[in-house]
Amino acid sequence: MRIARFSIDGNVGFGVLEDEEIDVIKGHPFAEFERSGQKVPLDKVRLLPPTLPNKVVAIGRNYAEHARELGNEVPADPFTFFKPSTSVVGNGDPVVYPTFSQEVHHEAELAVVIGRMCREVPRERVRDVILGYTCANDITARDVQQREKQWARAKGFDTSCPLGPWIETDLDPSDLAIMCTVNGEQRQLGRTSQMVRSVEDLIVHITEAMTLLPGDVVLTGTPAGVGPLAVGDEVAVTIEGIGTLTNKVVKRD
Repeated sequence: MRIARFSIDGNVGFGVLEDEEIDVIKGHPFAEFERSGQKVPLDKVRLLPPTLPNKVVAIGRNYAEHARELGNEVPADPFTFFKPSTSVVGNGDPVVYPTFSQEVHHEAELAVVIGRMCREVPRERVRDVILGYTCANDITARDVQQREKQWARAKGFDTSCPLGPWIETDLDPSDLAIMCTVNGEQRQLGRTSQMVRSVEDLIVHITEAMTLLPGDVVLTGTPAGVGPLAVGDEVAVTIEGIGTLTNKVVKRD
Protein backbone atom coordinates (compact mmCIF):
# COMPACT_ATOMS: atom_id res chain seq x y z
CA MET A 1 0.00 0.00 0.00
CA ARG A 2 1.23 3.48 -0.85
CA ILE A 3 0.17 6.19 1.56
CA ALA A 4 0.48 9.81 0.49
CA ARG A 5 0.05 13.03 2.43
CA PHE A 6 -1.22 15.83 0.23
CA SER A 7 -2.92 19.20 0.01
CA ILE A 8 -5.69 20.29 -2.31
CA ASP A 9 -7.71 23.51 -2.22
CA GLY A 10 -6.13 24.42 1.11
CA ASN A 11 -7.02 21.11 2.75
CA VAL A 12 -4.47 18.57 3.97
CA GLY A 13 -5.13 14.86 4.16
CA PHE A 14 -3.80 11.33 3.79
CA GLY A 15 -4.81 8.86 1.15
CA VAL A 16 -4.00 5.54 -0.48
CA LEU A 17 -2.41 5.92 -3.89
CA GLU A 18 -3.63 3.57 -6.60
CA ASP A 19 -3.59 3.96 -10.39
CA GLU A 20 -2.61 7.64 -10.28
CA GLU A 21 -5.50 8.42 -7.92
CA ILE A 22 -5.53 9.09 -4.20
CA ASP A 23 -8.34 7.47 -2.22
CA VAL A 24 -8.74 9.84 0.73
CA ILE A 25 -8.74 8.11 4.11
CA LYS A 26 -10.65 9.03 7.24
CA GLY A 27 -8.21 9.97 9.98
CA HIS A 28 -4.52 9.21 9.63
CA PRO A 29 -2.43 6.12 8.84
CA PHE A 30 -0.90 5.77 12.31
CA ALA A 31 -4.06 4.06 13.60
CA GLU A 32 -6.87 2.00 12.11
CA PHE A 33 -8.41 3.91 9.24
CA GLU A 34 -11.09 3.62 6.58
CA ARG A 35 -11.05 4.65 2.96
CA SER A 36 -13.61 7.34 2.27
CA GLY A 37 -14.18 6.42 -1.35
CA GLN A 38 -13.46 10.03 -2.31
CA LYS A 39 -10.80 9.93 -4.99
CA VAL A 40 -8.68 12.74 -6.40
CA PRO A 41 -6.24 12.53 -9.33
CA LEU A 42 -2.59 12.55 -8.29
CA ASP A 43 -1.82 15.36 -10.73
CA LYS A 44 -4.38 17.62 -9.02
CA VAL A 45 -2.76 17.57 -5.58
CA ARG A 46 0.45 18.82 -4.06
CA LEU A 47 2.39 16.05 -2.37
CA LEU A 48 3.58 16.99 1.12
CA PRO A 49 6.20 15.28 3.28
CA PRO A 50 4.56 11.90 3.90
CA THR A 51 5.04 12.30 7.64
CA LEU A 52 5.69 15.16 10.05
CA PRO A 53 8.11 13.49 12.47
CA ASN A 54 8.63 14.51 16.04
CA LYS A 55 12.25 13.58 15.37
CA VAL A 56 14.45 12.16 12.66
CA VAL A 57 17.07 9.75 13.99
CA ALA A 58 19.84 9.30 11.44
CA ILE A 59 22.62 6.74 11.19
CA GLY A 60 26.07 7.69 9.97
CA ARG A 61 28.67 5.51 8.26
CA ASN A 62 26.37 2.52 7.76
CA TYR A 63 27.81 1.72 4.32
CA ALA A 64 31.49 0.77 4.48
CA GLU A 65 32.42 2.29 1.10
CA HIS A 66 30.85 5.61 2.03
CA ALA A 67 32.74 5.65 5.33
CA ARG A 68 35.97 5.03 3.46
CA GLU A 69 35.35 7.67 0.77
CA LEU A 70 35.32 10.32 3.51
CA GLY A 71 38.34 8.87 5.28
CA ASN A 72 36.41 7.24 8.12
CA GLU A 73 36.19 3.77 9.61
CA VAL A 74 32.95 1.92 10.23
CA PRO A 75 32.15 2.60 13.90
CA ALA A 76 31.99 -0.25 16.39
CA ASP A 77 28.43 0.80 17.31
CA PRO A 78 25.85 2.56 15.13
CA PHE A 79 26.65 6.27 14.89
CA THR A 80 23.46 8.23 15.55
CA PHE A 81 22.53 11.88 15.19
CA PHE A 82 19.34 13.94 14.91
CA LYS A 83 17.80 16.07 12.22
CA PRO A 84 15.08 18.42 13.55
CA SER A 85 11.50 18.38 12.34
CA THR A 86 12.10 21.81 10.80
CA SER A 87 14.58 20.26 8.35
CA VAL A 88 11.85 18.17 6.68
CA VAL A 89 10.48 19.08 3.24
CA GLY A 90 8.61 17.06 0.64
CA ASN A 91 8.84 15.98 -2.95
CA GLY A 92 9.18 18.97 -5.25
CA ASP A 93 10.00 21.38 -2.43
CA PRO A 94 13.14 23.51 -2.78
CA VAL A 95 16.34 22.75 -0.90
CA VAL A 96 17.70 26.13 0.17
CA TYR A 97 21.48 26.36 -0.02
CA PRO A 98 22.65 27.51 3.44
CA THR A 99 24.51 30.82 3.57
CA PHE A 100 27.05 29.46 6.07
CA SER A 101 28.35 26.69 3.80
CA GLN A 102 30.28 26.47 0.54
CA GLU A 103 30.10 22.67 0.16
CA VAL A 104 26.69 21.01 0.34
CA HIS A 105 26.39 17.30 -0.52
CA HIS A 106 23.57 14.91 -1.38
CA GLU A 107 23.13 11.62 0.51
CA ALA A 108 20.47 9.20 -0.80
CA GLU A 109 18.95 7.08 1.97
CA LEU A 110 16.20 4.61 2.77
CA ALA A 111 13.94 6.11 5.44
CA VAL A 112 11.94 4.03 7.91
CA VAL A 113 8.62 5.52 9.08
CA ILE A 114 7.54 4.40 12.55
CA GLY A 115 3.91 3.38 12.91
CA ARG A 116 3.41 3.13 16.66
CA MET A 117 4.97 4.33 19.89
CA CYS A 118 7.72 1.95 20.87
CA ARG A 119 10.70 1.50 23.18
CA GLU A 120 13.08 -1.40 23.82
CA VAL A 121 11.80 -3.22 20.76
CA PRO A 122 12.99 -6.85 20.52
CA ARG A 123 14.39 -7.81 17.16
CA GLU A 124 11.53 -10.17 16.36
CA ARG A 125 8.98 -7.34 16.85
CA VAL A 126 10.68 -4.64 14.77
CA ARG A 127 8.45 -5.13 11.73
CA ASP A 128 5.40 -4.62 13.98
CA VAL A 129 6.39 -1.03 14.80
CA ILE A 130 7.15 0.05 11.22
CA LEU A 131 4.46 1.69 9.10
CA GLY A 132 6.56 1.66 5.94
CA TYR A 133 9.43 3.16 3.99
CA THR A 134 10.14 6.25 1.93
CA CYS A 135 13.01 7.98 0.14
CA ALA A 136 15.21 10.50 1.93
CA ASN A 137 18.05 12.84 1.10
CA ASP A 138 20.30 13.63 4.07
CA ILE A 139 21.52 16.96 2.69
CA THR A 140 24.79 17.83 4.43
CA ALA A 141 26.93 20.95 4.70
CA ARG A 142 30.13 18.95 4.42
CA ASP A 143 32.56 21.76 5.20
CA VAL A 144 30.63 22.61 8.37
CA GLN A 145 30.46 18.93 9.35
CA GLN A 146 34.24 18.65 9.05
CA ARG A 147 35.06 21.67 11.18
CA GLU A 148 32.38 21.42 13.90
CA LYS A 149 32.38 18.57 16.41
CA GLN A 150 28.60 18.52 16.60
CA TRP A 151 26.63 17.95 13.40
CA ALA A 152 23.57 19.98 14.37
CA ARG A 153 24.14 22.79 11.88
CA ALA A 154 25.73 20.67 9.16
CA LYS A 155 22.89 18.15 9.10
CA GLY A 156 19.98 20.04 10.63
CA PHE A 157 19.55 23.25 8.68
CA ASP A 158 16.16 24.10 7.20
CA THR A 159 15.24 21.99 4.12
CA SER A 160 18.10 19.51 4.74
CA CYS A 161 15.79 16.49 5.03
CA PRO A 162 13.65 15.90 1.93
CA LEU A 163 11.29 12.94 2.39
CA GLY A 164 8.88 11.34 -0.06
CA PRO A 165 7.14 11.03 -2.34
CA TRP A 166 4.97 8.66 -0.27
CA ILE A 167 5.18 5.77 2.20
CA GLU A 168 5.32 2.22 0.86
CA THR A 169 4.00 -0.19 3.49
CA ASP A 170 4.43 -3.52 1.71
CA LEU A 171 8.18 -3.74 1.22
CA ASP A 172 11.13 -5.90 2.23
CA PRO A 173 13.94 -3.39 2.89
CA SER A 174 16.78 -5.91 2.94
CA ASP A 175 17.98 -5.66 -0.68
CA LEU A 176 16.69 -2.63 -2.58
CA ALA A 177 18.48 -0.62 -5.26
CA ILE A 178 19.10 2.99 -4.17
CA MET A 179 20.24 5.67 -6.59
CA CYS A 180 20.90 9.41 -6.62
CA THR A 181 21.08 11.55 -9.74
CA VAL A 182 21.95 15.22 -10.14
CA ASN A 183 20.59 16.88 -13.28
CA GLY A 184 19.97 13.38 -14.64
CA GLU A 185 23.54 12.19 -14.07
CA GLN A 186 24.01 9.20 -11.78
CA ARG A 187 26.03 9.99 -8.66
CA GLN A 188 25.18 7.17 -6.24
CA LEU A 189 24.16 3.58 -6.87
CA GLY A 190 24.01 0.91 -4.20
CA ARG A 191 21.81 -1.64 -2.51
CA THR A 192 20.42 -1.71 0.99
CA SER A 193 21.98 -5.17 1.38
CA GLN A 194 25.29 -3.28 1.63
CA MET A 195 24.27 -1.70 4.93
CA VAL A 196 26.60 -2.67 7.76
CA ARG A 197 23.63 -2.92 10.11
CA SER A 198 20.13 -3.86 9.03
CA VAL A 199 16.89 -2.01 9.69
CA GLU A 200 16.19 -4.44 12.52
CA ASP A 201 19.60 -3.80 14.10
CA LEU A 202 19.09 -0.04 13.95
CA ILE A 203 15.60 -0.02 15.47
CA VAL A 204 16.73 -2.28 18.31
CA HIS A 205 19.75 -0.05 18.97
CA ILE A 206 17.83 3.24 18.89
CA THR A 207 14.94 2.09 21.05
CA GLU A 208 17.29 0.85 23.75
CA ALA A 209 17.78 4.55 24.50
CA MET A 210 14.66 6.41 23.42
CA THR A 211 10.99 6.16 22.63
CA LEU A 212 10.04 6.42 18.99
CA LEU A 213 6.67 7.99 18.25
CA PRO A 214 4.23 7.40 15.38
CA GLY A 215 5.52 9.29 12.37
CA ASP A 216 9.13 9.43 13.54
CA VAL A 217 11.72 8.64 10.88
CA VAL A 218 14.94 6.63 10.96
CA LEU A 219 17.49 7.33 8.23
CA THR A 220 19.57 4.24 7.53
CA GLY A 221 22.76 5.66 5.98
CA THR A 222 23.96 6.40 2.46
CA PRO A 223 25.95 4.39 -0.09
CA ALA A 224 29.18 5.68 -1.64
CA GLY A 225 29.20 8.42 -4.24
CA VAL A 226 28.13 11.47 -2.24
CA GLY A 227 29.05 14.74 -3.88
CA PRO A 228 28.44 18.45 -4.18
CA LEU A 229 25.26 20.28 -5.07
CA ALA A 230 25.03 23.76 -6.56
CA VAL A 231 22.24 26.28 -6.81
CA GLY A 232 20.07 25.29 -9.76
CA ASP A 233 20.75 21.55 -9.49
CA GLU A 234 17.90 19.06 -9.53
CA VAL A 235 18.65 16.14 -7.24
CA ALA A 236 16.64 12.92 -7.30
CA VAL A 237 16.67 9.87 -5.00
CA THR A 238 15.14 6.68 -6.40
CA ILE A 239 14.60 3.55 -4.33
CA GLU A 240 13.38 0.27 -5.79
CA GLY A 241 9.78 -0.46 -4.82
CA ILE A 242 9.11 3.08 -3.57
CA GLY A 243 9.63 5.72 -6.25
CA THR A 244 11.56 8.93 -6.79
CA LEU A 245 12.03 11.97 -4.55
CA THR A 246 13.02 15.07 -6.50
CA ASN A 247 14.10 18.50 -5.24
CA LYS A 248 15.74 21.55 -6.73
CA VAL A 249 18.51 23.49 -4.99
CA VAL A 250 17.81 27.23 -4.74
CA LYS A 251 19.54 30.29 -3.34
CA ARG A 252 18.20 31.80 -0.16
CA ASP A 253 16.22 34.97 -0.89
